[in-house]
Amino acid sequence: MSERSIVVISAGLSQPSSTRLLADRLADATVTELAARGITARVHHVELRDLAHEVVNTMLTGFATGELATALEAVKGADGVIAVTPIFSASYAGLFKSFVDILEPDALSGMPVLLGATGGSARHSLAIDYALRPLFGYLHADVQPTSVFAATDDWATAGGDESHPLPSRIRRAGRELAETAADREPSAPAGLYDAVPSFSDLLGGA
Repeated sequence: MSERSIVVISAGLSQPSSTRLLADRLADATVTELAARGITARVHHVELRDLAHEVVNTMLTGFATGELATALEAVKGADGVIAVTPIFSASYAGLFKSFVDILEPDALSGMPVLLGATGGSARHSLAIDYALRPLFGYLHADVQPTSVFAATDDWATAGGDESHPLPSRIRRAGRELAETAADREPSAPAGLYDAVPSFSDLLGGA
């Protein structure tokens, strides 16, 4: 059976987090759709809240270590990425942007990416189109057509898809990412020492 690697990036700051909840739902939908195509999925969760200090250190020092280095390598070697951020002040979270900033320049080039976001009300939903899509477009990611925004009221369970369309939108987004990832050649597993910085990196290229 074929296999694909899906990396799920969640930038929620609270615990538990509606951002992580949405990320998990999108991951489940993608895994289900891949399984329907006879493909197993290796899911790697990157919870940025737990890596916040390492992200800042990497921005200052220029290289990552430990769990953050593992997360960066997972993104680089993925067959698809699910990226979900809360929306603050009409844009993505600062921690989310900082993580994107420390990715290798070509890490997301051609990468299928499913975008998601959460916010207190539906008025924040347009941030996906005017903030997130341009960011990932600049990085040459293959951004999937359907993105998913979840406001507080969207988590209500009463009513069908017409009154609460979030579940059907999650299923559609997961199907699109699964189709795109399934059409790609599977990524090669990361090497044991791939995340170890070279001497030139440690010396700042001197």
